[in-house]
Amino acid sequence: MPLIEPGKKAPAFGLKDQRQRLHRLSEYAGRPVVLYFYPKDDTSGCTKEACAFQDNLPRFKTSKAAVLGVSILDEASKARFAEKYDLSFPLLADAGHEVAEKYGVWQNKSLYGRSFMGIARTTYLIDGNGKVARRWDKVKVDGHAEAVLAAVDALRAEKADS
Repeated sequence: MPLIEPGKKAPAFGLKDQRQRLHRLSEYAGRPVVLYFYPKDDTSGCTKEACAFQDNLPRFKTSKAAVLGVSILDEASKARFAEKYDLSFPLLADAGHEVAEKYGVWQNKSLYGRSFMGIARTTYLIDGNGKVARRWDKVKVDGHAEAVLAAVDALRAEKADS
């Protein structure tokens, strides 16, 4: 599946988090959702990205935005990752990569000359109507959470103006 373009409806999903709680996109209707896909729990880049979102969580909450991290591996792996780094937002387990495929982030990757399928680090900002407002591809971790926060604030300002 291709990446979802801004302006298009975000695909519905239901995934469990590190606490075994089921999260559906429809539960977040009326508020922005930051849906960020990361390759793997407890790796250096993924840890840095998750901690940056955690550090900025109070500012996301001020904008009423939900932050949801998604990757492969199961709920137990997510629980260990969340506990180790005090991550309080939902980390969703997409062990079968069905949601990653719906969002176009399950891609062919290569490392050290080896080719494999995996999650491409991608973030979607979904507006309160369930449409993709913004997408970041091939995310560089440094400054990313802050850039997403700025986009959430801009989205909120647009809504206030209309």
